[in-house]
Amino acid sequence: MNALLLVRRTVMGGLAALLLVAGVWASWGTARHVMLSDERERGTMRVTRCSSDKCSGPYVPSSSPSSSSSSSSAGSEAREQVVIDRSIGEKKGVRIPVVVKPGTSEVVRTGGPGFLHAWLPLGGALLLSSVVVAGGLRLPRTAWALALAGGVLLTASFAALVF
Repeated sequence: MNALLLVRRTVMGGLAALLLVAGVWASWGTARHVMLSDERERGTMRVTRCSSDKCSGPYVPSSSPSSSSSSSSAGSEAREQVVIDRSIGEKKGVRIPVVVKPGTSEVVRTGGPGFLHAWLPLGGALLLSSVVVAGGLRLPRTAWALALAGGVLLTASFAALVF
């Protein structure tokens, strides 16, 4: 009986860990551009057109008042059209601070809303893993902590993009 309990806890612990790692992995694809934007082109995008999953518009590089040759947007040039994943906060005519993904015409929202939006998959993974931890590992306090962290992340992201 003890061996069966050990197997169950090992499998459920592995599943919870796998969910969390998958959440971080899915989030990092976007979050790295937001968090490590020192060497990337930064500027603003004006939303002119949106489809069901993408928005597009012109990109204008940011110019800092104390710009030097080592400016973070050095070499950044205006583009007629860049593309961003659509979220609930983008409407036609809105200007969004963005970072250009290297070698593409895709951009990622920066600042607080961009940071929170980038980590949305982790918020979902935290909620899913809380169910596994509560049911499979029988650790209700840990499960509540995971669920609370995931709920706060999802709610903060929603609030930051809407308001």
